[in-house]
Amino acid sequence: MRIGELSRRTGVSVPTIKFYVREGLLPAGRLTSPNQAAYDETHVRRLRLIRALMDVGGLSVAAVREVITAVDDPERPVHALLGEAAERMVPRYGGEPAEGEEGDGEEDGGLVEARERVDALIREREWRCFPGSLAAEALAVALAALGAVGHERFAEVLDDYADAAERVARADLEYVGRHVVREELVESVAVGTVLGDALFAALRRLAQIDASDRLFGGKGEKGTEGEKEKE
Repeated sequence: MRIGELSRRTGVSVPTIKFYVREGLLPAGRLTSPNQAAYDETHVRRLRLIRALMDVGGLSVAAVREVITAVDDPERPVHALLGEAAERMVPRYGGEPAEGEEGDGEEDGGLVEARERVDALIREREWRCFPGSLAAEALAVALAALGAVGHERFAEVLDDYADAAERVARADLEYVGRHVVREELVESVAVGTVLGDALFAALRRLAQIDASDRLFGGKGEKGTEGEKEKE
């Protein structure tokens, strides 16, 4: 297919496709004449991957290039490949000062304690991940924030959350595992990580409404929130 058809099939404009080629994100088409190039299904899959990483995953061009490099490396194991994509979509929280700011040279004690709690959780559950990962740091920051506002006891339910996370993670990876093309594997991780988080948050909120009504609601109050929303 020519670049115009590639653009129509993927919804990516011709100038953007040419930009991706210049940036090394998309392989150039096969030249059929000095001014014409042919594209195929591999270009369609690659464009879908690029758009998923950018639009859904929120990755920069530089970050997408690094993921693309991993995708194109046949020696990179699938586990490492998926980790390369997922790790870049974890928000970068933590104790490091923001760009342009200076730290005070001291680390917050609550954050240090939270990191130790996360390290212990990873060891106890024998999770095959390293404590210093971005995901581990994000969890530590969340725990430290809970402590800072007087809700450090929320950590009491951490194991329950971890149990639920394991079940969700298995569902995620079983979904991803149904894709055999490397581009589609990474695209599934990008979409599943970002939109899956939103999906799970919405399901959690629905379950909270139900649990709240069962635990604290009075007789005849069932469904009151939904009714109020309709008014």
